[in-house]
Amino acid sequence: MDEEQIYQEHVLDHYEEPYHRGRARDCTHAHEDDNPLCGDTVSIELNIDPQGRLREAYFDGDGCCISQASASMLIEKFDGKTVDEVRRFSAEEMLELFGAKLTPNRQKCCLLPWRVLQSAVFSPVKPAERANGKESH
Repeated sequence: MDEEQIYQEHVLDHYEEPYHRGRARDCTHAHEDDNPLCGDTVSIELNIDPQGRLREAYFDGDGCCISQASASMLIEKFDGKTVDEVRRFSAEEMLELFGAKLTPNRQKCCLLPWRVLQSAVFSPVKPAERANGKESH
């Protein structure tokens, strides 16, 4: 197998068996966004403790293999990490994490979850919304 095939297998693994797809039990931060060009959507729910550590990280969404697999990869990478580590993680590093070569339009699919995570760490959920299960995105 060449390197590109290995990356493609890795992408399919994350798409078919995603890491932490679903909802956080005690969501403190959340954000949702879409790619208007293709209709992909990604939402991310986090439980960030007072020290700034992601105690829980979950995603959900709908869209192409690239957007959903990259969301899974990103959540797996940052589950248990700190908000500072999230903030320092660049778009270029996200493309490297994904691994497979992408056209510029497909790069937007890959970067959608990265954009959502970057926003989620700055998007606290109001306590009343948390109690009612209506997280703001």
